[in-house]
Amino acid sequence: MAQPASNSKGGAKVPRKTISKPVNFLFGGLSGMGATAITQPLDLVKNRMQMSGLGGAAREHKSTIHATIKVARSEGVLALYTGLSAGLMRQATYTTLRLGIFSSLMDMCSNDGQPPRFIVKAGLATVSGAIASFIATPTELSLIRMTSDGRLPVDQRRGYKHVFDALYRIGKEEGVLTLWTGYRPTVVRAMVVNAAQLASYFQAKQFLLSTDYFEDNLFAHFVASMISGFVTTTISLPVDITKTRIQNMKIIDGKPEYSGAIDVFTKTVRQEGVFSLWKGFTPYYARIGPHTVFTFIFLEQLRKLYWRHYS
Repeated sequence: MAQPASNSKGGAKVPRKTISKPVNFLFGGLSGMGATAITQPLDLVKNRMQMSGLGGAAREHKSTIHATIKVARSEGVLALYTGLSAGLMRQATYTTLRLGIFSSLMDMCSNDGQPPRFIVKAGLATVSGAIASFIATPTELSLIRMTSDGRLPVDQRRGYKHVFDALYRIGKEEGVLTLWTGYRPTVVRAMVVNAAQLASYFQAKQFLLSTDYFEDNLFAHFVASMISGFVTTTISLPVDITKTRIQNMKIIDGKPEYSGAIDVFTKTVRQEGVFSLWKGFTPYYARIGPHTVFTFIFLEQLRKLYWRHYS
């Protein structure tokens, strides 16, 4: 991403070199994978809570803590890391692409090291999210199924060994196109998440650094990340719930459980109430917040190392 312009002795702005596109993509993937390795249990709990109450059944989990304890007791503590391989694979594809494309587009739209306006940031984030999410939908589907498997009756569990086993079996047993089940809400969610997360993070960081209270350090990155995480959670959670339920739906009497995103949305509201669209808000924010923090902290530190040694 473009860095702020430095000043020469004569006062003229001299923009620094931009980070090469391959390095942008590499840093994006490494940042996302590092964050996922830390926050995977929160993603599993979030998915379990979103599936709770499905089909009008009684809620399985009363709270985030209740869900975490129940999973640990019934399936073992290590079960909280179920689907880690899918989570890492998703970051290696989705986050590599979304941050890499966004960083490259930001470089193209920056003027002498000065970042573009907020509306431009949001547009660039939307485009990068749409492209990345479509390509990475199979890993997203694998992650949803693997983290939801433990809540099913034993005879109905899919029992994927790892992400490659999931991808292979889904393609072989259900058809290759099944790997893109729910791609529409997945793409929509990614567009919403990226527009909210990336644009709000860089806008919040830009604002914080313009005040007298913040410097470009870990604390500023942390505050900007938490602001971004809250905005992203509030806006994107209803879309995320819709996506999760579509990707985990069953085939009943030869027909899919849902006909599409609108069907999921209306059935959820009718059977469980409007506020069920924000079910799992705490674990979702608990995941989005730290994941956003770790992703951007890792990204910022990798960029600083790059500038220190290669600028």
